[in-house]
Amino acid sequence: MSETWNIAVLGAGAWGTALALTARRAGHKATLWARDTEVAHEINHTHTNGRYLPGVKLDPKLAALSDVAAVLDGVHCVLAATPAQTLRAVLGAARDALAPDVPVVLCAKGIERETGRLMSEVARQVLPANPLAALSGPSFAADVAAGLPTAVTVAAHDGALAAELAARLSAPNLRCYSSADLTGVEIGGALKNVLAIAAGATSGAGLGASAVAAIVTRGFVELRRIGAAFGAEPETLMGLSGLGDLILTCSSAQSRNFAYGLALGRGESVEGLPLAEGIFTAGIAARIVRERGLEAPIVGSVTEILEGRMTVEAAMQALLARPLKREV
Repeated sequence: MSETWNIAVLGAGAWGTALALTARRAGHKATLWARDTEVAHEINHTHTNGRYLPGVKLDPKLAALSDVAAVLDGVHCVLAATPAQTLRAVLGAARDALAPDVPVVLCAKGIERETGRLMSEVARQVLPANPLAALSGPSFAADVAAGLPTAVTVAAHDGALAAELAARLSAPNLRCYSSADLTGVEIGGALKNVLAIAAGATSGAGLGASAVAAIVTRGFVELRRIGAAFGAEPETLMGLSGLGDLILTCSSAQSRNFAYGLALGRGESVEGLPLAEGIFTAGIAARIVRERGLEAPIVGSVTEILEGRMTVEAAMQALLARPLKREV
């Protein structure tokens, strides 16, 4: 599509900045909202974001502002790239300045800790009139910012909206597939963070590549089980936003969640590590599992480890000691 859009990106962290760069590559105008005025100043004057994307030279036409109303003035689309646990507050601050017909694409992966709501449910409460979508899939911000080839899913309950947004947001380095299974895309994106902590902890504890493969595979079974309880389509969870994102996140220390688990498994301090959304999602996911009577021992074990009630080694022994059964 040739029409240029004015896109606002809420959040000038690594992911928000990478998405804004991609929007520019797709031929759109993109403006970042940065909570931190120093980050905004650096983006505007040195065309870098050293705090979140060191070593990446930004498009000189990419602007950043700290005034959310100014960022939202006249926009065609909003990409909400703030962390999941701050989404409600950020959208609340943006509400009065945002026209009701502007689609909002949710780019954070998680479940709200206090309420157990998916990001689209949070956004619907805050922005009842705006069309909602989510962008998710196997994507590291550094790769996307560097222009490396990446594929993601754009989902909305309205399939036509998802298809239009996927077409608009696709760029030479970013291929966007569309989906009408918004719930499935969100569940996959949220739960893979918890499972990445498990994979990282297993690796960090020196339990071997075979154990990591088992954790990822059986974790995916739990992801599909929980997804089914939410009404997610199995095909969605087998796609980019489910299995694809799980593979990426569980296989590289570039993943904040895997890196956090790695430190836990090694017995290292986790103080000062970058935000790992799976820390917040684990507890609420475990609560949902209990309330719905589901079987998800890996998700439960991650919560036990994070809350200091179990070691990584003890968790693995408990998983191995569970009653034997058919795999499928």
